Amino acid sequence: MDEKGLKAIEEMKHQMGILVEDFNHKLDIVIEGHQMLAEKIDTTSNELKEDIKNLDQRLMKTEARLDKKIDTVEERLNNKIAAVEGNLGKKIDAVAKDLSEHRADTEVHRGYKVSEK
Repeated sequence: MDEKGLKAIEEMKHQMGILVEDFNHKLDIVIEGHQMLAEKIDTTSNELKEDIKNLDQRLMKTEARLDKKIDTVEERLNNKIAAVEGNLGKKIDAVAKDLSEHRADTEVHRGYKVSEK
């Protein structure tokens, strides 16, 4: 090998060194980017966990309030049903009594006209 060939080899070594350094630098940048992304993912994950915890607490409070309101509505409805049943019971008893009196003596029983056609 002559001196020109050695210089060409040295120049190629130099160029390869530059390429390797450039590649290493870019690889370091990629690694740093991955580390930053991992940190961001961890931060976002923690924030989401906290948000889910807060949402769960709010849902539990809402469920408790709804249960309370449903119980109140059920109680009112049961009271109204009981009142209606009581009134209907009185009315049914009155109709039954009136019917019984009518059956006992249709002519004496007032309020009904009996006619034969």
